[in-house]
Amino acid sequence: MKKILLSFLLLPFLNGFSQEDAWVYFNDKPNAQTFLDNPLSELTQRSLDRRQNQGIPLIIEDAPIHQPYIDQILNTFGITVMAQSKWLNCVHVRGEIDDLQTLANFSFVNHVRYADFSLNNRNSKPKNFQPVNKQLELQSNFNYGNSTNQIQMLNAQILHQQNYTGQGKIIAVLDSGFINVNSTAPFQRLFDNNLILGGYNFVSQNTDVYSLHNHGTSTLSCMGSFVDGQLIGTAPDASYYLFVTEDVAAENPVEESYWVQAAEEADRVGADVISTSLGYFGYDNPNYSYQYDNLTGDFAFASQGANIAFSKGIIIVASAGNTGNTNDPHINVPAEATNVFAVGAVKADESYALFSSIGPSFDGRVKPDVMAQGQQSTVANTAGEITSASGTSFSCPIMAGAITSFWSAIPWATNQQVLDFVKQSADRFLSPNDQFGYGIPNFQTALAIAQLSNNESEFKKFKLYPNPTSDKISIVFPNDIGEMNFVLYSNLGQKILERSIKKDVSEISLEGNSSGIYFYTIESKSDFQLGKIIKN
Repeated sequence: MKKILLSFLLLPFLNGFSQEDAWVYFNDKPNAQTFLDNPLSELTQRSLDRRQNQGIPLIIEDAPIHQPYIDQILNTFGITVMAQSKWLNCVHVRGEIDDLQTLANFSFVNHVRYADFSLNNRNSKPKNFQPVNKQLELQSNFNYGNSTNQIQMLNAQILHQQNYTGQGKIIAVLDSGFINVNSTAPFQRLFDNNLILGGYNFVSQNTDVYSLHNHGTSTLSCMGSFVDGQLIGTAPDASYYLFVTEDVAAENPVEESYWVQAAEEADRVGADVISTSLGYFGYDNPNYSYQYDNLTGDFAFASQGANIAFSKGIIIVASAGNTGNTNDPHINVPAEATNVFAVGAVKADESYALFSSIGPSFDGRVKPDVMAQGQQSTVANTAGEITSASGTSFSCPIMAGAITSFWSAIPWATNQQVLDFVKQSADRFLSPNDQFGYGIPNFQTALAIAQLSNNESEFKKFKLYPNPTSDKISIVFPNDIGEMNFVLYSNLGQKILERSIKKDVSEISLEGNSSGIYFYTIESKSDFQLGKIIKN
C-alpha cells in the first residue's frame, strides 16, 4: 500500500515535467508575394513609413506565417501552440516528447528546436526542477525624493527645455502588467492627451493589461509619468503601447516567444522604440536555462527576435539585469543581443550599483552599452504614489525615454545613428569597461554631436586628420582659402583654444588635452565649418 501511495504522489510531478517546450520552424511562406503586393494587409502605414525613412525594404521575413501550416500543427494530437513568430517563421509548441517528435515528419517543417538543450544534444545530463523566484527583481523603498537627479544625470532636461519630449514617437513597453495605469494620477496626462494607443496581453491572449502585476506600472512611470514637482518621465509626450509578455506565475521559454510576438506587433503598429525591463537566463526547468557561453548575440530566441526588430528600424532598450553580485553576474537575454541597447544601473552619485549585471558578452562585445540611475530611482506605484525602487528595470526606461526624446529632436536619424550619437556622448566612450560599458550618456553632448554630424555632410572644404588622434591634428586647406580662424570647444561647450591659422602652418597640438570628444569651428571670409575631434 505504501508503494502505491508513493507512486500516486509522484505522478503529478512526473506528468508536469514530461511536458516539453519547443519551436517548430517552417520551410517557406507560400503566400509571401500576396503580402508584398499589399503590405497594408499586415502593417500600418506608420510602420511602412518608418522603414522608408530609414531605407529599409520589405522582405519575406515581414510576411505572415502560412496559416495552413499552423492549422496542421494545431490539429496534431497532444500539441498545444503557445505563440508564433512570423519573423522567425515558427510556432512555439508544448507537448510530450513523443508527440513533439512527430512534428518533424511534416514536409513543411524545416526543423524542431527544443527549449531543453539536452534534447537537441543528447549527451547533456538532465537537471533537477527548481522554481525561480521572480519577485527578487524589484527592490522598493518609499518616500524618496523626486526625479531631478535621474534626469539631470543624463542632461536630459536640456532636451525638455527645447521642447523635445518624445512627441511624434511611439514607445512599446514589454512587461508583466500595468496595474492601475488607467486610474491613477501619474498617468492621467497620458490619457488626457490620447497618448496610450492600446495594448495586449500575449500571455492571456486578451486586452487586459491593467489588472495584473505592478512591474510595468513602475517602469512606464519612468518615461510617461507627469506629477509636477515630484516625477516627470523622460518622454512625457511620447505615445505608448502596453504589452504583457511576462507570465509571473512561472519562468518558461514561452515568455521569449511572447516577447518576440509583441515585438512583431510593435513593428506592425509603427513603434519607434521598445523598452523592456525583462530578462531571461535561468528557467524553472534548468534544462531550459542558458549558460554564459550562450550569450553570443543571436543564439537565444528573444535575442534573435530583438535583432530582427532592430533591422526594421526600431530601437530596443533592455535592462542589463540585476545579477552583478551573484555567481552568474553577466547580462541576460535579450540585453546581450547584438543590436539591443543594454542599460546598467548606477547610484545617484554615478557610482556603480553592485547588483547591476556586467559584461562582456561571451563573444567579447561591450555590455552593458550605457548606464543610468537604477538605485533609488524615483517611480510611481500602483496606488499612484511617488516612491523609489532599485534595479536595472528602472534605469532601462529612464534611458529609453531619454533616447526617444532625443530622437524627436533629430527625426532625420536612423536607429543606428541615434544609438551611435548616444554612445559617443557617454563619459567612458573611449575606455569602456565591464561594469559601465560606455558609461553615462550626456544628451546635451549627443545633441551637439548629431547636429554637427548632420552639418558635416554639407561642409567638407577643410579636412582634418588623423581623427581620432592621440596628439595633433593637421588641417588641409581648400585651394582658394589661405587663412582661417580655428576654435576648439570641450564637450560641455567651453572654449579651450582659439587660433588664427595660415595655410602654410596648419597643425594643432592636442598633447595637453585629456581624452574625450571635442568640437571645433573653422571660419574664413567665405566659409564656416563645424565638426568634432576625438582625442584618444
